[in-house]
Amino acid sequence: MRNFLLGAVIGIAVFVCAGLLYLRLGFFEVRGDLPPSSFENSFMTAAVHASVRRHAPAASNPIAPTDENLIAGGKLFQSNCSGCHGDPNHPEENGDSLFPPIPQLYKFGTQYTDSQIFWVAKHGIRRSGMFANGKWSSDKDLWTMATYVTRIRNLSPEVQKALQAQKR
Repeated sequence: MRNFLLGAVIGIAVFVCAGLLYLRLGFFEVRGDLPPSSFENSFMTAAVHASVRRHAPAASNPIAPTDENLIAGGKLFQSNCSGCHGDPNHPEENGDSLFPPIPQLYKFGTQYTDSQIFWVAKHGIRRSGMFANGKWSSDKDLWTMATYVTRIRNLSPEVQKALQAQKR
């Protein structure tokens, strides 16, 4: 049993040292114009989602999803977020200019909750291009925008019409 444990510890130590050596010698691909490997993509996506779930506030969104608030959130999104995250009125593609690709929210929506969107918008995501908006946007504006983003794929025709009129 002692030899087994010693072998397991040595095996783990060799694996960790080999991984660190691989990273320190620069073999890990970091180019921004190549897509990440499926392992890196799944590992980092899982890590980001777990971190957002852990750090997002447990409080529910103080902004009710009324048409008025959704329109206000849509205006904030169009002014501050649609340049990267897309706009149904201007469907140019830029979601693949960064890795991980920028989520095109109007097309695919999000799996995050209101509080998770609020947290991401406020604090950003390191090494993803998503910067911290909490430095210059109020919590009220970020909650209002989060209300809109989580419902972006299911907006009432009245809200859609109001936001289309805004962009003209």
